[in-house]
Parts: sequence; structure tokens; C-alpha cells
Amino acid sequence: MPARTRKPLSRIRSWGPPLLLVAPTIVIIAVFVYGLIAVNTQVSMTDRHSLQPATRFVGLENYFALLTEDRFLHSLWNLLIFTIVFIAGTMLFGFLWAWLLEKGVTAEGVFRSIYLFPMAVSFVASGVVWRWLLNSAEGDRASGLNRLFESMGLGFLQNPWWSDPTWGMAAIALPAVWQLAGYVMALFLAGFRGVPIELREAARMDGASEWKLYRHVIFPQLGPVALSALVIVSHMSLKVFDLIMSITKAIYQTEVPATYMWVVLTGNDYAKAATIATIMLLLAAVFIVPYLNYTNRKEREGR
Repeated sequence: MPARTRKPLSRIRSWGPPLLLVAPTIVIIAVFVYGLIAVNTQVSMTDRHSLQPATRFVGLENYFALLTEDRFLHSLWNLLIFTIVFIAGTMLFGFLWAWLLEKGVTAEGVFRSIYLFPMAVSFVASGVVWRWLLNSAEGDRASGLNRLFESMGLGFLQNPWWSDPTWGMAAIALPAVWQLAGYVMALFLAGFRGVPIELREAARMDGASEWKLYRHVIFPQLGPVALSALVIVSHMSLKVFDLIMSITKAIYQTEVPATYMWVVLTGNDYAKAATIATIMLLLAAVFIVPYLNYTNRKEREGR
């Protein structure tokens, strides 16, 4: 057999089995992820605002209408407040807990299990409990956290929680922080434990204090972990749905794009619901795409 014929055959033999192995996954992702994204985008550019099929292509008309709608802008503002509190809370508490475990607290296994336990609870289950804890009743009729404050003589700490028209979304973020801070802690703890002992010993031999050791040696090593945690938490906040539905039943005051999309979808306005879904996808891409580019660049530099 000529050498030119043998080369393609050898390539087929080397690439064929791996390609056949991943082919089902490629087909499933192509159809049920990217295919459905394409269909959703196509529906968002039609006039299908009822159960009847679309009659014409309207382009970006639905997007312009949605981005000038007060209710949708209100949901975006609520999402912004929720995201800021959620990210700040999970990153802060996750880092502090990881740092305490890194310093070597007593019964580390017990504390690690306590911090990670909320991850095993669904947002729906925790939302039902937190709905009672964040009850807005105050004074003698108080329950949940307000009742606890009242019994401890800290009545001045009572507040309407998620019923507050200004900071209600910040209160909604508290259950999410409680549930995801342990996950961020696990990421940071893995980052702390991944710093080579040689680097720590070399810094101490050079006379670095404990603060300088963390400031100039350990903390810089946590950059990739912090970035990963930030991206994961950010995109999770954009998709929040079940927690809010469990606590507030998706009232206007605590509405976010995901719950608004559900309200629109139950009204059979498929084009508008598809438009909201596409905008949510673009918002998630704002966080994920730069992260993917960053990781790919780092991988190329490391080769």
C-alpha cells in the first residue's frame, strides 16, 4: 500500500475510536443545548404572543420593547441588588471560613461538614424554611428571626425583611448566601491547601511575618480560585428562580427576570418569554465568556 494511502488510514485509526466515543455527547449537546438556544432566539424574533403560531418575523422589536418596559427594568434592578449582596456575602464568608480552617481550628471536620451541609438542601426546601424565618410580622405577633430578636431584647433589630420595598432583595439574598458560602469555602480551602509547603518555608526563612506570608505568597496564589468562585456564583445569581418562588411566590416586589419569564410564559406570550430567556443568556455570557478566554490563554501560556 502506498505511503500516502497509509497516512489517512492511520489517522482514522487513531482518531476514529475517540470520536465515536464522544459522538453521542456531541450530538446531544448540539441538539438539546445549541439547537434549543437557536430555536428560542428564533421565537424571540417573531410575533408569537399567544398560543397561535407566529405570523411574521419582527427582528429585534421584542427586545427594544422589553428593554423599555418598566416591569422588566424593575426585575433587572432587583437582580442587581440580589447579585451584589449574594456575591459579596458568599465570597466574604467563604473566604473567612476557609481561612479559619486553614489556620487550623479545633474539630475541622465537624466545622467543614456544618458549612457544607446547606449545599445538600435544595433551594425549594430552604426557601420554605427561610420564608418563616424572614416573616415580616413584628412586635408580639412576630415569628422567625423577628421573634428571636424580640425574646432576646433586641427588638430594634426587627424589620420587614423581604417585604421592605427598598432592601427586600437584600434579605432574599441571605438564604442564598447561607446555602452557597460553604461551596465557596471549599474552593478557597482547596486553594489554600494547594499552595506548596516549600513556598511557605522559603518565605519564613527569608524573615517574612505571618501577614507578609499571606499577603505576598499565599493570597496571590488564590487568584484563579477566587476568579472561578466569582464566575460560578455570578451565573448562579442570574438564574435564581426556585428560592424566590419558595419565599415570596414571585410577587412584583421581589421579581427578577427568571420569575418574570415564568409569569409571561404562563400567560402564553412565547415571544416575550423567549426574549427574556435570551437576555438572561447574554447576561450569563458576560461573566462566562471572559472567564473561558482567560483560562484558555493561561493554558496556552503554560504549555
